[in-house]
Amino acid sequence: MAIEKSASVHWEGGKAGTGRISTETGALKDYPYGFKSRFEDDRKGTNPEEIVGAAHAACFAMAFSLGAEKAGVVPESVDVSAKVRLVPDGGGFKIDRIALTLDARIPGVDDAQFQELAQGAKQNCPLSKALAAVPEITLQATLHG
Repeated sequence: MAIEKSASVHWEGGKAGTGRISTETGALKDYPYGFKSRFEDDRKGTNPEEIVGAAHAACFAMAFSLGAEKAGVVPESVDVSAKVRLVPDGGGFKIDRIALTLDARIPGVDDAQFQELAQGAKQNCPLSKALAAVPEITLQATLHG
């Protein structure tokens, strides 16, 4: 069973231009993005790296929770963040690192099993697989008792 999701953007202008991003679900509807929110610290819009980070964190959290449940434990809470680093590359830019951070509460799990579940989620998360061209994807996983 294949699943397809979609997003669209509309851009006007060059570097000083602005864009609007929308998702199929309407979670983002004509949400602004542009060079200022990407390269300058304009908080009035989003940017591709932030969206990739949100998608990767969300996918990882789901993969981790599913893996834990399959192992016979159910997380009380799972918090994941992703930092996506954009660096100069010749005349352009590239993403060279994604740093995932996992904080979770899971009753009845020791740290060794927790780390194994976390690494399994990192390897099996569909977005981790899709982002395999990123040279460095790190994971810091912390189990809270």
